[in-house]
This record gives sequence, C-alpha cells and structure tokens, in this order.
Amino acid sequence: MFPKAEGDDRSLVEQARYLAAQLAQPSSAERDRPGRWDASLFKALTAAFAPGLTGTQTAAVLTALGEGGRDPGLTLAVTAHAVLTTVPIRAFGTTAQRERYLPRIASGEWPGGLSLQQTRGTALACTVAVIPAADGASGWMLSGRLDQVVLGVEAHHYLVVAQHDDGSRTAFLLDRDTPGLRAEPDGPAALASCAWGRLTLDQTRVPADAVLGTVGAAGTETEPLVAALDWVFTSAGWLGLMRALTDDALAGARTLELFGAPLAHSQSIRFLLADLAVQNELTAGLLHRAAARFDGDATPSAREAATVRHFTAGAVRTVAEGAARLAGATAPGLVERAHRDALFFASAAGGADVLRPVIAAPLLGLG
Repeated sequence: MFPKAEGDDRSLVEQARYLAAQLAQPSSAERDRPGRWDASLFKALTAAFAPGLTGTQTAAVLTALGEGGRDPGLTLAVTAHAVLTTVPIRAFGTTAQRERYLPRIASGEWPGGLSLQQTRGTALACTVAVIPAADGASGWMLSGRLDQVVLGVEAHHYLVVAQHDDGSRTAFLLDRDTPGLRAEPDGPAALASCAWGRLTLDQTRVPADAVLGTVGAAGTETEPLVAALDWVFTSAGWLGLMRALTDDALAGARTLELFGAPLAHSQSIRFLLADLAVQNELTAGLLHRAAARFDGDATPSAREAATVRHFTAGAVRTVAEGAARLAGATAPGLVERAHRDALFFASAAGGADVLRPVIAAPLLGLG
C-alpha cells in the first residue's frame, strides 16, 4: 500500500505547510462562501505528494496542508484523490489499471472521487446494484445513486462499490464519461470548497476490466481498506486545522486584554490552552500510530483506525469551542466554519454508532 518507513522527511512537511499557507489560505473564506472550486489550486496542492511517500509521511503532509491552508474542504478533496481512491488501485488494481491511472493521478491530471457513503465498510446498505451484462456479453450493468461524492463533477474517475443479488459486493473504477453515468453538483453545506456531487447510474454498462480486485470480494478487500484509509487520513487534515485554531487561540491570549491585563495572565485561560494542547498531542499520537500500520508489510488495524477517527471527531469540537473564546479577533470566520464543518466530520464516517462497535469488537474477541 505504502512504502516501508525509512524516517521522517521534515522538509517535505514544511514545504507542504508553506505551499498551503501561500496558495490556499488567502482565498479559503472566499471559496467557502459560494462553494467555489479551484482546479489549479487543487493540482498545485497534490504536488505535495512526492512518489514513494510512506503512510506516516502522507499523514504528516495532509496535516501540514490542513494547518497551512485552513481549508478542510479542499484538504478532504486532496485526501480523497491522493489516498482514498489511489491506494486501493495500488493494492488491488491490475497491471493495466495501475499503468493507466496512477501516473495521471500522481500528476493531478486525473482527479479521483468517491462517495463518503461508501467509506463505512459494510456498515451501510449499498445503494448501487450490479448484474451481469445482458445477452451473454462480458461486463456488468450498474444501477443506483450515490450522494456525498467528493470531487463530484470535477473527478475524472470514481471508485464505486456495487452489490450483487446474493449480497456480495464488487468494486469498480468508472470514468466520468462512462455511458449511463451522470454526475451532478450536489452536497452538504459543510466543507463547501470540496466540490461535492451526486452520481446516478442508469443501467450503466461497464467492461470486465473495470473491476477493481476480485469479483464479489469488495467486502473483504476494497471496503475495509477504504474505511480504514478514510478514518485515518481524513483525520490528518483535521489535526492540521486543530493546530491552526490552537495557534490562533494562543495569539488571542497574548493580545487580548481583560480588565487591563493580558488574557494570558488568567489561570482559567492557561487551563484552557493546556487542554487544547493535550487534544492536539493525543490526536497526533493516535494518528501517527494508525498511519504507521499502512507502511511496508504492516497490517492496517481497523480498531486503531476507528479509534483515531472517533477521538479526532471529539477533539476537533473541543478545540473549536475553546478557540471560540480566544481566536475570534485573530481568526475571523475560521472558528465559525470549523464549528460547522466539524459537525459534518463527526457524522460522515457513520459517527460513533459505526466507530465504537469496531473499537469494541477486538476487545471482546470478536475479530
């Protein structure tokens, strides 16, 4: 999935943070209000992912993009493209699929999208059905609808999981120009700079070579991998935003005054800043450990992936609420957007109802 870890490239992380701060941060609020997509900006940020990055390095780069850009919607789009739709091709793609897609994905030329409805493993009912092509021809026919599609109409291709009559599932790589596939702009108000969309498949005929992995085996191949990737690497961008909010809270504590004295002199404010720092440190530790599970021959852990997502969702809300007391004057608009987007982030992976059973299962010896 990712190369074996051989150390941390700090210069790469610093470059990513600087790139996002220079290119994305100045226009983040302007792009968020109307939900404006910036294809050139997206392509520039994907350049931060040099070939051969490990899982831990990828998580560190995404954290840097989130911290520097202060735009969780754009960071989610980059994560979906560079990780969620790319790693499954590396893991399960045929030689032809890897040769066709991966070079153009790496260059940012072919953005890859997927529905967040399909990043919960088998915890959610599948909304796309698949049957063999009619008249004995090779290939498949897909029908259904997917909402919350990251990159929407901006994507070149999509990772789609469809269900057979017997309940098994198969993963497919579908190009946007596939006949019978319709992509339309649509999505939640949160993370507006992500370029949301909706996919409708109306007896969409796809060739046999569009299958990603083994026919009928997505439930044990692609779906668990995509769920773990989402839970871990989407959290990385939010850690970056938490760090940005904490920095703004520190700036507020140093510059704002209460009864003629800096807020930093207040014991309660110092306690608050300490709590924000602890949330950042705990999230970073959980994230690093979970991301390392994707390096080399290591085996991703569903429990650790679910743990980092569950903890991060709560930590983001804690940090956003704390920053609201101190950062309003130094980060106008960011705190409000962080509150709004954090609520969506907490529910997008299925929320605690999906994550907690995954965390509890191995504790009970249930796998």
